[in-house]
Amino acid sequence: MSDRLHQIVDLLVAAVIAGTSTFIWNLVLPTGLALTLAGMFAAMYYFSRNPWGSPRGEAYNEWIDDLYDRFLP
Repeated sequence: MSDRLHQIVDLLVAAVIAGTSTFIWNLVLPTGLALTLAGMFAAMYYFSRNPWGSPRGEAYNEWIDDLYDRFLP
């Protein structure tokens, strides 16, 4: 159950990333391009759990997992 809860939280975080990215990019770009970029950012987070392509991806993943373990059952 814990892994499923972590996956749900990952989806929610990806949704927040997509929503805020869409809003911010929409201020300077056409809506279609803003949605595309926001979807790419959300997918980068969700599928790799390595936000923004940093070479320290394992450190980010461990930090995110520790955060989940601290606040989620």
